[in-house]
Amino acid sequence: MSPAMDIGALDAIDVHTHAEVSSRDGHASLADELHDASSAYFKIEGKRKPTLAEMAAYYRERRMAAVVFTVDAESATGTAPVPNEEVAEAAAANPDVFVPFASIDPFRGKAGVRQARRLVEEYGVKGFKFHPSLQGFFPNDPSVAYPLYEVIEGTGTVALFHTGQTGIGAGVPGGGGIRLKYSNPLHVDDVAADFPHLKIILAHPSFPWQDEALAVATHKPGVHIDLSGWSPKYFPPQLVRYANTLLKDKVLFGSDYPVLTPDRWLADFAKLDIKEEVRPKILKENAARLLGLTTP
Repeated sequence: MSPAMDIGALDAIDVHTHAEVSSRDGHASLADELHDASSAYFKIEGKRKPTLAEMAAYYRERRMAAVVFTVDAESATGTAPVPNEEVAEAAAANPDVFVPFASIDPFRGKAGVRQARRLVEEYGVKGFKFHPSLQGFFPNDPSVAYPLYEVIEGTGTVALFHTGQTGIGAGVPGGGGIRLKYSNPLHVDDVAADFPHLKIILAHPSFPWQDEALAVATHKPGVHIDLSGWSPKYFPPQLVRYANTLLKDKVLFGSDYPVLTPDRWLADFAKLDIKEEVRPKILKENAARLLGLTTP
């Protein structure tokens, strides 16, 4: 067992990393066709599926913490996710570097709601990842995910939503059946209005809906933006402007590891026109506060 997390000793908190393969039986959370399409989209060469133990060592070497999660889209894809319990157990074994999130297919219904509550109460999960395009649902459809949001809001945990374009299915005929429309951040605006105390992260620069994401995060106090999935050198100028000003306390460092490494992200972020007093907020302080790792 590693020692507890020492926030002061960390250089950064990466709020967006993926557990892509199970150490128990070796199965991956994406079918090979979708996984390969994502790798091609991000121009990844070589090994892409680190184990959770390898991920922990990777972040420990870099003096970083990482929010880690699987993606449960079994209803839409037919592929079982890496078990949430395995992710949470890896976080419990590596509390100095891992913050556990979970993912529950919203079409699991009441069983999913029970699982969400159990994961928080018994495993200490701090948040839940949703990928509307991969899971095939509108975030603002009350008949699908609202019972899950009730649990998340009630337990004070975080709902993290993929927004915008996705590399998953890119270049595959028909996009592998994945529909981009589900991941417009304006759908999450409804969620933020209906669950006013829910802590929300809009993941990624939200191409082609960047202005929508900025509007939602500016208007709704509980909504944050993570910067994962894109190299900072490609950030839209309005995102950089808002990160420096109106949203300086609500923008979070995220890499999307292993599809984008924190090494590459941070090297490009160092060249970005971000105010010096804002950099530590984005890299660590905002995430520490949102995740309850420091006193507000």
